[in-house]
Amino acid sequence: MSLISVIVTTYNWPEALQLCLDSLLAQTDRDFEIVIADDGSLPESRDKAQSYCKDAPVPVVYVHHEDRGFRAGTIRNKAAAKSRGEYLLFVDGDCLLMPDFISRHRRLAETGYFVPGNRILLSRGFTNQVLAERLPIYLRRWPYFWWLRLLGRINRISALLHLPLGKLRYFQPRKWEKAMTCNLGVWKSDFIAVNGFDELFEGWGYEDSDLVIRLIHAGVRRKEGRFAVSVLHLWHSSNDKSRQDLNYQRLMERLAREDFKIAERGVVQYLPEPASTTR
Repeated sequence: MSLISVIVTTYNWPEALQLCLDSLLAQTDRDFEIVIADDGSLPESRDKAQSYCKDAPVPVVYVHHEDRGFRAGTIRNKAAAKSRGEYLLFVDGDCLLMPDFISRHRRLAETGYFVPGNRILLSRGFTNQVLAERLPIYLRRWPYFWWLRLLGRINRISALLHLPLGKLRYFQPRKWEKAMTCNLGVWKSDFIAVNGFDELFEGWGYEDSDLVIRLIHAGVRRKEGRFAVSVLHLWHSSNDKSRQDLNYQRLMERLAREDFKIAERGVVQYLPEPASTTR
């Protein structure tokens, strides 16, 4: 594998996105591109992000659509269609990545598998401090995070452990729970084969679970990324969950259908048309 495409989802929070991009530009593995998936930010937010990315030392692509409510699956599809890498890493723009995040995901990537990582949640007060002071906490060492945990500024520290789990990483190959697109690696070919995210999932909830379930139905298996790749997730208020129940009902129906693999409205609509051949 060569180029990795890191797809960063954002919406009207340029301060968090800037910190996320700071952590990406501090990666030890530099063979990646950034594709920003902007779910309808206001012009001033877009301008801040695009200005910051102008002189980035890695390629950056900015994909935006108009704000018509929470459509994370749609903008991620559009971003994936613009990506050039053969492996996709989905992260959220309110997540900070440790310097070895991409290199560790690269080592975990394996044909026939998707890799979900886990996260550490920052408290509300500490999030405000990190943003106000633009603290590069992703560069800090283990003792610093012990101190944060003792002060209640993060919810756990175990996710930062790096454990050689070996065959245990393959222990639950069909588990779909707790695989979230704030930290998910998947081969682009597998993503396209199941038609990416299903845009029928509008509003908050379960579009990432639906993707993982369809990958599993298509024969792609889970390789556990916890205790290898984690993200630091900034606190934010909850999204509008008015469509959560409807989305969950659709998810349960699809979970029961082993033959359901292809999104009804997905990424294929944004892919470039194959070049025509003439005799």
